[in-house]
Amino acid sequence: MITRQTSLRTRNIKPNDNISFPIGTILAVQQYYEKLGLQAIFGNHKSRGRDINALVAALVSYRLTENQSVTKAADWINRDAVLDTFNLEGFEQRTLYRVLEIIGENRDDIMAGIQDVVFSLFDFEHTNVNMDWTSFVLYGTQCPLGRYGYSRDHRSDKQQITLGVSELAHPINLPVGMTVRAGNVNDQVHFKDTFDQVKNHLRDGSLLVFDQGANRKDNLDCIEHHKLNYVTARQINKSDEET
Repeated sequence: MITRQTSLRTRNIKPNDNISFPIGTILAVQQYYEKLGLQAIFGNHKSRGRDINALVAALVSYRLTENQSVTKAADWINRDAVLDTFNLEGFEQRTLYRVLEIIGENRDDIMAGIQDVVFSLFDFEHTNVNMDWTSFVLYGTQCPLGRYGYSRDHRSDKQQITLGVSELAHPINLPVGMTVRAGNVNDQVHFKDTFDQVKNHLRDGSLLVFDQGANRKDNLDCIEHHKLNYVTARQINKSDEET
């Protein structure tokens, strides 16, 4: 006979020191971390001190659940149960910031390594790519890439960085590239960095889709030189092609 609970067993819920965290998310992160061989990719850039792979896996697990600040991430990881799960010892908040700094300093090498693994593991039905660029406002002045530029957030008073993203088009919809550049780099210039990052993994005849912000004759010629196709919007202002 099945009984159903129709009321709370206590009228006053009292907080305690018990914690919970999503073990399913953590196991998924650990599984794909191993499948993609990320240990070797990140391990090349830090061999001393705290295990960079354990810290990265813990940070990704946190981002997939709580996804708040790095300060909150350090607090979330620095709990006995979480530390035990990732075989870590307690660490200071600055340790996590240093890990992120190392990743940023080596972002291009790390992205190249991840791309090599992904394209070698999966037989994608096509390598058509959507490309786009955006910017992020910086609420500080210490970022070496921080510059004043065209602000999509309408915050011309703040420095920013620019970001380029590439993804395999529908029905795959998988991000395969990311470039980070100074805040005053426009889309036409940033295009080359984003394109160079993915071009070696694209099959002949693949289609690149991007908006008119990156439409420049040099960029279109580069695409055709690599035996690729493109779809973009016509530039309203042709002055960039006349210079």
